[in-house]
Amino acid sequence: MTDPTLPTGPATPSTAQPANSRATASRDVVPRHIAEFGADQPQHTLAPVGMAALLGVLGVVYGDIGTSPLYAFRSTVEIISGHHAAEPWEIMGVASLIFWTLILVVTLKYVMLIMRADHNGEGGILAIMSLAQRVSTQARTRTILALVGIVGACLFFGDGIITPAISVLSAIEGVEVSVPAARELVIPLAIIVIISLFSVQWIGTGRVGSIFGPIMLLWFGTIGALGLVQILHHPHILLALSPTYAMEFVFYHGRLSFLALGAVVLCVTGAEALYADMGHFGRAPIRYAWLFFVLPMLVLNYFGQAALVIADPQSLANPFFLMCPHWMRGLMVLLSTLATVIASQAGISGGFSLCRQLIQLGYMPRLRITHTNAEEEGQIYLPDFNRFLATGSVLLVLAFRSSDALASAYGIAVTGTFICTSILAVAVFRQHFHWPAWRVGLVFGSFLLLDGIFFLANALKIPDGGWVPVLLGCALTLMMTTWKKGRGLLISRQRQDSLPMGSFIARLPQSRTIRVPGMAVFMTSTPDFVPPCLLHNLRHNKILHDHVLFVTVQNLDQPEADRGHRVTVEELAPDIYRVILRYGFMEMPNIPRALEELKTNGVDFDALQASYFTSRELITRSSVPRMSRWRMSIFMFMVRNSTSSMEFFRIPPDRVVELGVKVAI
Repeated sequence: MTDPTLPTGPATPSTAQPANSRATASRDVVPRHIAEFGADQPQHTLAPVGMAALLGVLGVVYGDIGTSPLYAFRSTVEIISGHHAAEPWEIMGVASLIFWTLILVVTLKYVMLIMRADHNGEGGILAIMSLAQRVSTQARTRTILALVGIVGACLFFGDGIITPAISVLSAIEGVEVSVPAARELVIPLAIIVIISLFSVQWIGTGRVGSIFGPIMLLWFGTIGALGLVQILHHPHILLALSPTYAMEFVFYHGRLSFLALGAVVLCVTGAEALYADMGHFGRAPIRYAWLFFVLPMLVLNYFGQAALVIADPQSLANPFFLMCPHWMRGLMVLLSTLATVIASQAGISGGFSLCRQLIQLGYMPRLRITHTNAEEEGQIYLPDFNRFLATGSVLLVLAFRSSDALASAYGIAVTGTFICTSILAVAVFRQHFHWPAWRVGLVFGSFLLLDGIFFLANALKIPDGGWVPVLLGCALTLMMTTWKKGRGLLISRQRQDSLPMGSFIARLPQSRTIRVPGMAVFMTSTPDFVPPCLLHNLRHNKILHDHVLFVTVQNLDQPEADRGHRVTVEELAPDIYRVILRYGFMEMPNIPRALEELKTNGVDFDALQASYFTSRELITRSSVPRMSRWRMSIFMFMVRNSTSSMEFFRIPPDRVVELGVKVAI
């Protein structure tokens, strides 16, 4: 048996309805066609976009990649200077590598191609995973794609822990440029900023981010202007726009260039956010902001840093802040700190959303979720997950103590997510877009090769800190797959021990069960079987309410349930109904609100009179266990720390009756 209130994993609603069934929608959700991907309209066409949307994109989407100039260029050149004094042509080679990495990875791969692969308008690693599974015909392939998506999601969590640490550290390190004696204050100040950032998450993303757009507009304009000043002094740096400088650097240095690529990839940290936040803003604002503002400003700043280092090799100590006039450095430290907080906020908010999606897909146990905005479903706060991120970020600051040292840990998480996204895109573009195999192989084979080179270059830094995201990713993947397997075993055991619903309904008229006034809602994960909580109630109390609802929550492998398919109601016997509620992985179930809508179907549901019956399992090992002892311990730990069903489904706690069930798996 299983906890009937837990999500049971992806399920697709059948179009065939029983003759006596009725369907309704508890909330209108306008379906966005996933099969077309805009097939009826050219993907390269950019619709008009308002300034408010562009500011929102700047404040949420581009915070991470926008703060990369603080450390990416310096970290790359320092790899060369660790072997010999960097020469001007090598500095130009680094600038060229950064420019073409931005063009190939962000502009071509994500902005032009990956963002076409929306799943009902939503993006992100789990959205493309669900879409890839949907277009795959073999069960084994779908399992492999699910594992790829989960690994990518776990690496994204690693990125979410490292981003606040490296971003805030790199910003506050700017204090050393003007006040070298303040070196000892960098770590305490960074910890204070990080703790403050995580401490205000409970008030909601909407309030925290209300001023992010204008600040990031000022940030990008400032860093672009600073870079432009240096370029005007040394315009020959623009020759680095030619890929020949990048190729010359790679061919001449060999292994050293391979090491440098591990730092070059830091310039595209946050590229996944372009795709993940597509559901919030749409393609057009993200593309407009990147092509016509963010990309030019980043290139100007990177090339400005390169020009400064060529003119003054001593400026390599911190070229970003040394580009600023002396009077401006204090203000720039403040602005960069605000920008890094914004970059961290984007990762935190994305982590909250991703965590909720994994819960809905059945890969994580229930966690307490607080909605911080009564009107916006997506603005949520997960206190337990927030503490996990905060603790991890503070520990990284204490362990690595500098942004340069943390750069070794950063690249693995970023490049690993890139690879997972590219693999999933192969399945989507081949099966869904119907690209010929040669085109998929040429395009995404090239991207996979590039991602693989970046990943291997960062793999060399595993002993220096790259082990952090690798260890975290492996641990989280193990926990998620263990939870999925454990839930599957519980559901399988429930099917074996339960009574088929048809047999129960057929025997009910001949039984001597006493019917009492009231409405009972029995939560069950298997709608074709009698829930254990009902059998226990009959065994101990010998009664059945006049009105009975068997409610099952099904989680779909799409962002939102389609209109007209949210709720299915079937009358099994007089005043006994089977209700199936469907939710996408971007939605949060609200059982009382959904059941209120049953009145339009003729079901007289009274929320004030309803009692909700659920099962609480005591899980033990069976005589022939199907899960190893150590993995069983992990599963039991996750079960004990999961949030109660009444809180997760927003059921009033004073209306819930829990009945204990012993289950052996």
